[in-house]
Amino acid sequence: MKVQFKLNGRPVSCEVEPNQTLLDMLRHRFRITSVKRGCELGECGACTVLINGEPACSCLVLAPQVDGAEVLTVEGLSKDGELSELQRAFIEGFGFQCGYCTPGILLVTKALLDRNPSPSIADIMKALEGNLCRCTGYEQIISSILRASSLKGQK
Repeated sequence: MKVQFKLNGRPVSCEVEPNQTLLDMLRHRFRITSVKRGCELGECGACTVLINGEPACSCLVLAPQVDGAEVLTVEGLSKDGELSELQRAFIEGFGFQCGYCTPGILLVTKALLDRNPSPSIADIMKALEGNLCRCTGYEQIISSILRASSLKGQK
């Protein structure tokens, strides 16, 4: 079946099987490698994307379900080769180590900051509940999100 949607702001279309996951479509059809295969159960957050601005585990979404939707991956955060404030805040705050979980965490954070530009630590922890990181211990991640929040508040 044919699926048409916006991927990182650009209209795209492709043929998919009705049972193909969004994760597989993004990785295999569009070569979006930031969307990682993790648990395939929606528990780890490594495959997180934003669908119409809301975080979703792409391993649990069937590709035909995004027909007509807007899908954002971490590749869509930067504009004209420039990193977003959020990405810069994570670099400056050392909010990543191995990087496997980072794309999903960045997207969950974008959704959080879009609806709450000044989140509390409790708000951040709640937003990150579905994203597992085995490297950083979350302190640098939370610090990076607070940094991004303060940058967003300056504009």
